[in-house]
Amino acid sequence: MKMEQLSNGDLYLPNDAALMKEQMHWQDLQAKYNQTLPSEQSKRAALLTEMFGQIGEGCYIEAPLHANWGGHHCTFGKAIYANYGLTMVDDGPITVGDNTMFGPNVVLATAGHPVEASLRAQGYQYNLPIVIGKNCWFGAGAIVLPGVTIGDNVVVGAGAVVTHDLPSNVVAVGSPAKVLRQVNAYDHAFYYKDRRIDWDAIGEDAK
Repeated sequence: MKMEQLSNGDLYLPNDAALMKEQMHWQDLQAKYNQTLPSEQSKRAALLTEMFGQIGEGCYIEAPLHANWGGHHCTFGKAIYANYGLTMVDDGPITVGDNTMFGPNVVLATAGHPVEASLRAQGYQYNLPIVIGKNCWFGAGAIVLPGVTIGDNVVVGAGAVVTHDLPSNVVAVGSPAKVLRQVNAYDHAFYYKDRRIDWDAIGEDAK
């Protein structure tokens, strides 16, 4: 098979021997990452740099990380945080912008299989890229499906299943995820229900 089939949406067979040999290399690195101690931060940072296609400074990914290609097809910006159990079906490309946060057990899945049963029986697969903007937050258990693009400053509620693109500056919830509302002035004043943000205590630079 041709490597471009991993990212162009074509049907292909993922059990290709050369492909699987390459994939095992990245999964072995991921296994090493997941066996590191929490105190081994420099070792983790070095492994992430080796595993990922590109990863910015200040990224923190809790182990265990589960990724089909160990992050090899992922481009992460700066200061991205992922809580325990991030799963990335990164057979296709995944791009994540700066300062995005993932709650526990979030799934980013680029791979799909045909509805036609005879093709699934043969193992056919296709991949479509996922693109996530800056300053997003994904609640625990959120799922992003193949081909989805999400804008900047988006909050995706816990357990939401994102099947379609989301614009910037919205809160989206549900399955399938729908825009609940725009991010607005209320969010600048309150961080949770009636709990007001004390901007004087936080400091002007944070505004």
